[in-house]
Amino acid sequence: MTTFTDKVVIEKPREEVFAFTTNIDHFKDVMPNVVHTETLTEGAFGVGTKIKETREIKGRKGTSTIEVIEYVPNERYSVRSVLEGLETIYHYSFHENGTQTTIEFECELKASTLKMKMIKPIFKKTLQREDKEHLNLIKQALEEGE
Repeated sequence: MTTFTDKVVIEKPREEVFAFTTNIDHFKDVMPNVVHTETLTEGAFGVGTKIKETREIKGRKGTSTIEVIEYVPNERYSVRSVLEGLETIYHYSFHENGTQTTIEFECELKASTLKMKMIKPIFKKTLQREDKEHLNLIKQALEEGE
């Protein structure tokens, strides 16, 4: 079930936008609460890639493992993390129109424990607040980085 969505149009070719978003070195640039990332698996970004991500929220650091669960080069990818019964899945799709690329983003939250079902609305608001600007930050980094 979709929790929230967003999209942005970037004045760059799809291949360049896709390559930027799948390079973990850029995660900290476009997700302000991310303070550290580390690839836990060998090889190129793709299905099965695992990334350790540390975020700082309200002065507290939390670490989770993100796994790539879908990957179609230059078209789409999805990543998942699970923390104490709360599964978060981010879907990204890339659509080219001439020299522009539209990124469509969808977030799913799934709670499997009673505790997480009760606090899921709080997590939803927190994620929306934390992640709502990341597509605009990708746009800014790519368009102003020329």
